[in-house]
Formats: sequence, structure tokens, C-alpha cells
Amino acid sequence: MADGTSRAGSVAVIGSGGIGGYLAGALERVGRDVTLCVRTPFDRLVVTDAAGEREVPVRVVADPAEVGPVDWVLVTTKAQDTAGAEPWFRRLVGPRTRVVVVQNGVGQAERARPHLAAGTVVLPAIIYCSVERTAPGRITHHGSTKMTVPAGPDGAAFAELFAGTPFEITQEADFVTVAWRKLLSNAVVNPITALTLRRIAIFNDPAIQDLARGLMDEVIRVANAEGARLTGEDATRILEGYRRMTGDGGSSMLYDRLAGRPLEHAHLTGAVVEAAGRHGIDVPLNRAILALAGAVSGRGLAGDR
Repeated sequence: MADGTSRAGSVAVIGSGGIGGYLAGALERVGRDVTLCVRTPFDRLVVTDAAGEREVPVRVVADPAEVGPVDWVLVTTKAQDTAGAEPWFRRLVGPRTRVVVVQNGVGQAERARPHLAAGTVVLPAIIYCSVERTAPGRITHHGSTKMTVPAGPDGAAFAELFAGTPFEITQEADFVTVAWRKLLSNAVVNPITALTLRRIAIFNDPAIQDLARGLMDEVIRVANAEGARLTGEDATRILEGYRRMTGDGGSSMLYDRLAGRPLEHAHLTGAVVEAAGRHGIDVPLNRAILALAGAVSGRGLAGDR
């Protein structure tokens, strides 16, 4: 709104990928006032999940000039696109707005803060939600609906925002470990599925299991040097979870490669390699994966012609 005041219970979701669309649909279903902020407009949002297909009557806006301050801003862009959300921030963020950065990797809040007014409340969020954008405005949910935020009053308010939705919101005091545990998963499932163009069933291959374990052993050493508390048991649980998964589930990086979009490798495997360098830890497997992901990033299935 032009006067700088926010609408009660209002939420703006920046990003129209699978996560953004699914979060918008979940919040709209429990009566939240939701605006979906997108780069390229589309006519309608359709979500398909276990309950079937449903058109979600959210407001879809492609011009920041058409929006004003809201109570909550959920940033669901890829990590590398955070700076591009700044025009939206200038319009959506008022003195009482809370910004939640729902992205992969680590340092979510730190990525957003340079683009926000000083003093803005910024909350990082880790999400476990297998969801795919199959076309503009069309979202398919494959499984899982969990998010974790730091413990505290803002985390509690965020959990209340999602009351009644399919999402289970957990608050954790040790968010560093939470973020690195998710990266422990992302640094394996994302590049392996994207580079092989295979879905989650590939983790039933013993050779892939060995590769995944090697990657995870490197990530654990780096994570703990960064202050996290991870063990080999974390890796075992994640790998067992992959092997139990069925159906067509994949990863966000696989979906990006299939659609010809740039990959998020610099903020996943790249974050591991960068942190390893700070601590003098050798991570040859992750360096190799980073090189391969960089070679295919942005080319989709076309490759070199």
C-alpha cells in the first residue's frame, strides 16, 4: 500500500518455482491473503498433490509497482537470484514486515540482508519439500512438507502463519547444524540426479551409494569445522531415506536442468568447497562434482552442439 502500512495477515511469495507456488497454495488454502510475485506473468496457479489437482486463486503480480507492504515476505528464488528480488523488497517491506528466506544452501539471511533496509527482521528457513514446476503456473508436489526456522518469537510467529497447512514447522536453537544437515543432503541428491539425468531411484545403485557416502564424508568434515554437529549417522539416515523413496521424485537441480535453467551448484557444492578452503580441508570429490555441474549449468539437455 502506498502509505507504507501492511495489510493484516498478508503474505507475499517472491518466486514462482515449485517451492514458491506450493507455499502460496498452502497459505491460500487456510485463508491467508497471498500475493505471488513473479518475473514472468501467467494466468493461473494450479497445484497437483495427493489430494488431486486444484486451481489456487492467488493474486499473481509481475510488476513491483503494483504491490505494497505486507506482513510476511517469503523469498523462494534460487540462491543466485536473491539480489534480483531487491525491487520487490523496496515495495513489499515495511517497518513491521518479516522476511523469511526459504532457500537451499547456508547463509540464507546473510544473502538477503544487503538488499534490505537496516533493521528488517530476516529469518532463514530450511525446507524439505519435493515439488516440481512442470510449466508456468503448474506445480506438482511429490512428497514431504517440513520447514525449520530458528527458535524464538519470529520463528513461533512463522509457525503460527502456517497453522492448518500441510507444513510441519520446527523451531531449532542450533540452526547452523540444521542448515548444514540439509546441505549434506543437497550436496549429494541435487548434483547426482542433475548430472545423471536420473530421479531418486538412482540411489539404489551400489556405486552411486558409495559416491554419495564419499561426498557426505567430505561435507561432514567441513560442516563441523563451520560449527555444525554432524556425524556419519546423519549421512546414513539420509541415504536410507533416498533408498526408501519411490515414484518420480527428483531434486530441484534435476528439474532445473531438465527445464534448461541455470543450476544452483555454486550455492550447494560450491558452498562446501568454499568453506573447505577456509579451513584447509581437502574435498576432491566435491571439487569434481562442482566442476561437472559448472560445465553443464544453464545448458539443459542441449549441451554442446
